[in-house]
Amino acid sequence: MVEQMDLTKPQAGKWVREDKERGLFKVSRDAFTSQAVFERENERIFNKCWLYLGHSSELENPNDFLTRNVAGHELIFNRDRKGVFNAFFNTCPHRGAMVAREECGNALGFKCFYHGWSFNNNGKYATRSPKGVYPEDFGKEGDSVDLSRVPRLEQYRDFYFINFDADAISLDDYLAGSKEILDIVSDHSPDGMEVVSGVQNYSIRANWKLLVENSFDGYHAAETHDTYFTYLFDAIGGTPEEAMAKMTGQSNCYDYGNGHAAIEGEAPWGRPVGRHIPAWGEKGKEDIAAIVKELEERVGVPMAKRISNGDRNAVFFPNLVINDIMAITIRTLYPVSPNEIHVSSWAFAPKGEPPELRKRRLDNFLEFLGPGGFATPDDVEALESAQVGYGNAQFAPWNDISRGMLKEKPANDDEEQMRCFWREWARRMEAE
Repeated sequence: MVEQMDLTKPQAGKWVREDKERGLFKVSRDAFTSQAVFERENERIFNKCWLYLGHSSELENPNDFLTRNVAGHELIFNRDRKGVFNAFFNTCPHRGAMVAREECGNALGFKCFYHGWSFNNNGKYATRSPKGVYPEDFGKEGDSVDLSRVPRLEQYRDFYFINFDADAISLDDYLAGSKEILDIVSDHSPDGMEVVSGVQNYSIRANWKLLVENSFDGYHAAETHDTYFTYLFDAIGGTPEEAMAKMTGQSNCYDYGNGHAAIEGEAPWGRPVGRHIPAWGEKGKEDIAAIVKELEERVGVPMAKRISNGDRNAVFFPNLVINDIMAITIRTLYPVSPNEIHVSSWAFAPKGEPPELRKRRLDNFLEFLGPGGFATPDDVEALESAQVGYGNAQFAPWNDISRGMLKEKPANDDEEQMRCFWREWARRMEAE
């Protein structure tokens, strides 16, 4: 007799329950509300996993820099005068003030405004002090007066990641099969890809894992985003039911290992990289045909078809999201508290893209996924509603993430991709 899952109440230190025989997967709502869980996540996940820092296109020239907050740490991401990429903690070794206070720029060095300590852009101490103020050999190796480096900085296909754990496995091993997604989005153009200037920053009053789930949840789309689909099909014809049935029938769920996962299918909207819609007119049709032809010649017909016509939503454990749908969005999400998230989103596009094609892309980016678009306000409302609902966790303690668990091939409106995330989360969080 198979022992059934105990759902009477969550067990301390155990938040995920999986019953493979019955096809049940449950997550304790305490995982979304507990301060202790939040602190444990910082220790076991955000201080141990590889976290996205930025893309090389954001630092186009030597001496370029940008400042970014990653998991609560203020950082400098820069290229020094030799063109080498670096990641430093944005704190002066003297008294702790931030040494770079601009969001971005081009600088040969950094100077702390508090007491004037200076540093070359390779992080080396470069302050000149009157004789006798400090020892003559002050600033030599081991004196801790250089900018402190983030323990690990590595890249794959120009996507730079950091790790606060010096002993972590390599980025290549960590990304495992998810490198496929970075390959696909990097191969959209023969001239390379770039992060479009500008960032969308906003907050949500919900737990960060709710947004992780939502980022590749195909199940909610038709219900939550009904307004968008009504608008879309008024413009392109057809019905949401037909489109969703087609997408579900063609969809795939990919478990890339280490908690990374994605869903992929064919959606009804236009894709600037290769799927025309009537609203773009005959000129748009010609533009798309030329893009597809170039793709087929460069990467082969099968991969060209996947790049041009496939829509994919991917999560890189723990908190990097790449939505390659009607436009490409790079999104990071960090917990501020158990019930608040900070979100940053960037548009990703081919370098040298003609203005009319870039306009279509950015219109798509803003129209659906932007914080003022059709989708994101709907999602925010749903996530914040769930967070409020967790106030009843004493009496309704479990989330159900079982959809499609007994299927041999889960579809995009099933929840296997979320289970991939939760298994890795549990592995890290529930270990003794």
